[in-house]
Amino acid sequence: MAEDKKSLNFIEQIIEEDLKNGLPKDKLRFRFPPEPNGYLHIGHAASICLNFGLGRTYQAPVNLRFDDTNPAKEEQEYVDAIKKDIAWLGFEWDKELYASDYFQQLYDWAVEMIKQGKAYVDEQPQEKINEQRGTPTQPGIESPYRNRPAEESLDLLERMNKGEFEEGAMVLRAKIDMASPNMHMRDPIMYRILHRAHHRTGDHWKVYPMYDWTHGQSDYLEQVSHSLCTLEFKSHRPLYEWFIEQVYSGGLKPKQREFARRNLSYTVMSKRKLLQLVEEGHVNGWDDPRMPTISGLRRRGYTPEAIINFSELSGISKRENVTDVALLEFAAREHLNKIAPRRMAVLNPVKLIIDNYPEDKVEYLKAENNPEDDSAGYRDLPFARELYIERDDFKESANRKFFRLTLGKEVRLKNAYIIKGESVIKDENGEIIEIHATYDPLSKSGSGTPESKRKVKGTLHWVTAEHSIPAEIRIYDRLFIDEAPDGHKDRNFLEFLNPNSLQIDRKARLEPNLQDVKPGERFQFTRLGYFVVDPDSKPEHLVFNRTVTLRDTWKKK
Repeated sequence: MAEDKKSLNFIEQIIEEDLKNGLPKDKLRFRFPPEPNGYLHIGHAASICLNFGLGRTYQAPVNLRFDDTNPAKEEQEYVDAIKKDIAWLGFEWDKELYASDYFQQLYDWAVEMIKQGKAYVDEQPQEKINEQRGTPTQPGIESPYRNRPAEESLDLLERMNKGEFEEGAMVLRAKIDMASPNMHMRDPIMYRILHRAHHRTGDHWKVYPMYDWTHGQSDYLEQVSHSLCTLEFKSHRPLYEWFIEQVYSGGLKPKQREFARRNLSYTVMSKRKLLQLVEEGHVNGWDDPRMPTISGLRRRGYTPEAIINFSELSGISKRENVTDVALLEFAAREHLNKIAPRRMAVLNPVKLIIDNYPEDKVEYLKAENNPEDDSAGYRDLPFARELYIERDDFKESANRKFFRLTLGKEVRLKNAYIIKGESVIKDENGEIIEIHATYDPLSKSGSGTPESKRKVKGTLHWVTAEHSIPAEIRIYDRLFIDEAPDGHKDRNFLEFLNPNSLQIDRKARLEPNLQDVKPGERFQFTRLGYFVVDPDSKPEHLVFNRTVTLRDTWKKK
């Protein structure tokens, strides 16, 4: 049983109640059933963490079952990407299964339903079928084919599967109740014709089962105890249960229960809209770091722990809501702060020359790799007369609230010395190209001298001009400027794209300890944020992506 009953979500409460009422614990089995028609996104992570988390809590198996019933949209690329994402999150599935594993059994059951008078082939066009369904307050109209002899429907279904008819020419429908107040029970479609090659079964099938006919039967065949779906399937539950009753021959009857899908502010979660972003070139692929896909978040530098923690913080709800993306960014900062080594980088450099520092001297200073991790140790930082600092960290003259470098005032260079701004050199356009300063030789950090303990209000990061290395820095921001870009009925979500969601900086200089980094390594750049080495990075051309800033700066904007 779950260890802490005080913190049980409503799904866990349902499971606990079922166990209390006699369900054997060894009969618990869960599943994650994605359709391989796109990449998983942060919304899917809620279902992944829920199902696999329940598996861990109750030491129960979890199946990974691909809902591959629509060959028009599904590809092996998506299957491979989904498996990679789940494994990257740290979860293991018990069995890798496919709805297509059950195509023959589903077809055989459909044949039996026709023989029993519970299904029929309808030759009407889809538009006519839709018209006859009625409305939530008005009953539907029975199809003129509803009572056709079983032999006709059996013959037509066999010919449908031989490819004798065009797509859309006819469908197989369940015969339930056209007057049901639940629209899903009004003779739902079980099979449609698709002349498409399937990524696993090839050209063997010309008819493919619909989701509602496939899902519950797959759960039953796998003996899934709890089929957890998002809220839009709540109204499908009576049909889910009706279909299972038609094929039931003993064993466990799966229980479908629903939870709210996860919506995230400043993004879109529709696979169709995400695909549109990719196909129209608004982003650079499914793993673009601006995308809410798991592969995009991975490339941006998010950790599996951050995503799982975000899912726990967001919780499992019975009602639709929108989660602030700031919570996801908080989860990233919280974990990266613990694990990310600290390094220094200057993104918009201006040269700083310490006039009274010896010209030919280079000394190596000790710097902590991570103050949050006692085992992280120290690294050596070269320090010399000529440095780079951030251009924004200097003003010729400034008011009292400017705590960085200015003429006549002191600041500390991190891990190094206290310096004072003395003068500047400008180019013909009046832009500062050199800052000249002096330093206090007795103020070295950690030296223990009284001068080293002297307090100054500002501390700046820096790199040496001689030893620093160049890099490309990709500054990613939110993809949309509107909190709900697809929530405007009269406007296209693309109108809210953020024109500044990606800025590329090729002037950056990094401390030399970053020379041998590998793609996927994460760092905190002092005072700038958390960064990850991009897969595009090479030793001769380093590329870093900003994951998140050190603090939430969006609301200030």
